[in-house]
Amino acid sequence: MYDPTMVQPMREELISIGFKELKTAAEVDDAMQTAKGTSFLFVNSVCGCAAGQARPGIALALTSDIKPDNLFTVFAGQDAEATAQARSYILGIPPSSPAMALFKDGELVTMIERHQIENNSAEQVAGRLMEAFKAHCSNN
Repeated sequence: MYDPTMVQPMREELISIGFKELKTAAEVDDAMQTAKGTSFLFVNSVCGCAAGQARPGIALALTSDIKPDNLFTVFAGQDAEATAQARSYILGIPPSSPAMALFKDGELVTMIERHQIENNSAEQVAGRLMEAFKAHCSNN
């Protein structure tokens, strides 16, 4: 477990752009089972690629006119129960963090794993996300 004080700025980075934090398994289930339309789930992390590429890439992608209806996040290494439950919705894909999953009406339609984030720029991550949003999300 990471020091909560250390990770708070990393949490706030997402909360400030509209993400709902899910800290328990029950919160994950409630969010994932009741969400309508498209849901973007980000498995947050303290690793360098989360800070350098993932979170900035997400923020950039969300400036687009087309974006998911719901934004959810769990924090790997901090909220273990919530993270494990979130990963249970991502069937057939090994756990990684950071990781990005886009669901449409509860079905996983796009997955971006850590190996697809690291060694890419924030702009490249944003571009990949915007393509997924354009393919699966309606214009909000």
